[in-house]
Amino acid sequence: MTPPIESESLRQHRPVTWEEIQRDAALLAKKLSSKGPWQGIVAVARGGLVPAALVARSLGIRRIETVSAAAYDGQHRSELELLKFPSAAGDGKGWLVIDDLVDSGTTMQIVRTILPKAYVGVLYAKPLGRPLANAFVREFPQDSWIDFPWEMQLVV
Repeated sequence: MTPPIESESLRQHRPVTWEEIQRDAALLAKKLSSKGPWQGIVAVARGGLVPAALVARSLGIRRIETVSAAAYDGQHRSELELLKFPSAAGDGKGWLVIDDLVDSGTTMQIVRTILPKAYVGVLYAKPLGRPLANAFVREFPQDSWIDFPWEMQLVV
């Protein structure tokens, strides 16, 4: 059994706004534009779906594939499970993998195993996961908890 993530009260929350996401996705796309041409994007679901859409639009990429893995059960770390394989991407050659965050690297390690030739771009990186990203926009401390706008409670 995997131990639970540190108590949320010990983590420093860092909210990220929609405006920051749009700005940082544009900055990531700019970094990635000279690395192509790209066959397509593999979005890491769920957190990478929004950044992948923004990067795809910025780079004019229409071929989008997804990979889905779950490593969290609510706020507790659980056994990593691959839920959806990105079959159209082959070994990843010529493909971008886009995610919102590389944290401990658990998810990205599995993505890199199944797509060893892909180029990985993430909006944000923490020190433990940073070596798994080829490009990122901002780095956050390992003990921080990033509050993404799509993870916030919807207000109706």
